[in-house]
Amino acid sequence: MKIRHVPLSAFLFAALAACGGSDDPAPTPSDPGPGPSAAQSCSDLNGRMIAKAEIGKPTSGAVVQSATLVKADAEGNANGEYCAVRGIVMPVDPAAPNLEFQVNLPTAWNKRALQLGGGAFNGSLVTGLGKYPLQPADSKAPLAQGYVTLGSDGGHKSSAGFDASFALNAESLMNFGQLSIKKTHDVAMALIKARYGAAPERFYFIGASQGGHEALDAAARYPDDYDGVVSNYPAYNVTMLHLGSLNAGRAMYGNGGANWMNAAKVKLLTDAVYAACDPLDGLKDGVISNVAGCDAAFGIAGVRATLRCAGGGDMGDTCLSDAQIAGVETIASPYKPGVEIAGMTQFERWPILEGALFNVSSYGTVPQPSNPLSGKEALLYSVGAATTKYIITRDVNFDPMTLDPKTYETRIKEVGGIMDVSDVDLGPFIQKGGKLIMIHGTADDFITPHNSIVYWNKLVAGKGQSTVDGFARFYVVPGLGHGFGPFNATYDALGALTGWVERGAAPGVLTAIDANPGAARTRPMCRFPGWPKYKGEGPVGDAASFACVTE
Repeated sequence: MKIRHVPLSAFLFAALAACGGSDDPAPTPSDPGPGPSAAQSCSDLNGRMIAKAEIGKPTSGAVVQSATLVKADAEGNANGEYCAVRGIVMPVDPAAPNLEFQVNLPTAWNKRALQLGGGAFNGSLVTGLGKYPLQPADSKAPLAQGYVTLGSDGGHKSSAGFDASFALNAESLMNFGQLSIKKTHDVAMALIKARYGAAPERFYFIGASQGGHEALDAAARYPDDYDGVVSNYPAYNVTMLHLGSLNAGRAMYGNGGANWMNAAKVKLLTDAVYAACDPLDGLKDGVISNVAGCDAAFGIAGVRATLRCAGGGDMGDTCLSDAQIAGVETIASPYKPGVEIAGMTQFERWPILEGALFNVSSYGTVPQPSNPLSGKEALLYSVGAATTKYIITRDVNFDPMTLDPKTYETRIKEVGGIMDVSDVDLGPFIQKGGKLIMIHGTADDFITPHNSIVYWNKLVAGKGQSTVDGFARFYVVPGLGHGFGPFNATYDALGALTGWVERGAAPGVLTAIDANPGAARTRPMCRFPGWPKYKGEGPVGDAASFACVTE
């Protein structure tokens, strides 16, 4: 079996998964004790076959293709001594691609494992060698803390960007939608037991974006396997999200291209939002914290009052035409596709009038999208178009600008059952004692924060606030985008999670560190629906100078 080489990282996947980190005073790594040397134990895994009976979802088994002991003093290694194991999980369908995995087995193991999620449409191997999403820069990677770390490519290889061609194969789509994390987990368990002679005492999952979806999948679909998960800005409702993305993209290009705005016009719009809304949290600092106040103070009415071109026509970069304002209003409004998808009938508004800059998830560099995709289109259009062509219609020549979801209702519902975790009950995870930390940034223009707020409110409505408080925390972080943004928040997620699971220390207000170059500032991460308001005194770069408020 041949595996083509794919780079272990790509800029867009890194941006979408937005990897960062934490430095929990991790459990002390154990002494490996007597027995085979680390080198011999690692070497013994090379070529190891893992029977399909050891993997809880249908496969043709797995094989280790390489097992290499990386010495602590190896060049570029900051993780201590570990055994890097790579291999493949083989599909049932011979036409489906293999699932590639990596499991890293530290010599000084702390008896815990951490699985890391992917990003975008996956397709690139998550090695587990670096930090987890949103981990503070000055903290040790989990492997260096003694965790077994693991990840996969989601069950296929993709080119950078939004290559969804893998989804034309049913098994490959199921792997992406919900199965790859279980298959990777079970292979890792077999390797952990083979290397150490014991299962981990704790098994955790951390991911962002698609990896945040996978974290919720881990808790909802596989509660017996995980003790705690962290879900950062999750794409939990992939089908609805991608239809909402397509709706936004079509709004950008609507009216025969008259809606389209260049970068200067987008900046004109977002600058006006910040001028009206930045001071509403008590401090003008480039971060909009009071989102509700911003909606009241500016909104689409403010756009029309302050930015409309005289007469409504396009008069250049100093104003917005009526067509452009109409496009912005569509993006800033809920979207109803006319189809119920995994229990959802509506996708929430994008925060284009609440602090999202839309300078990465932009309007693109062409006035009309192309078919097939050129890579120059608006990001939101691109992801929605890819899902339309390769997953919903399964017609690579289909024009996404013409999609009517109601025409494909049966297929869309089927796809929602594969890719979405919107309506999967967390009851078994709660009963087991599992813990969940979920966060989203107010300035996220890849996945709107209002999407996660809907998930949280539905969870509270179904389980009750006291039950939810016993197992979950949700933080909405002002200024954070999709792993970037005016306040590029990083926080000690692993420390908060393990403290709760292992010591019963339920997280309260956490501290976020701004990872933007030269920022040197912290802010409180307030439990939803709270947000940080400047107290009116104290250093503006210190989280202690802010109070969590709800109005």
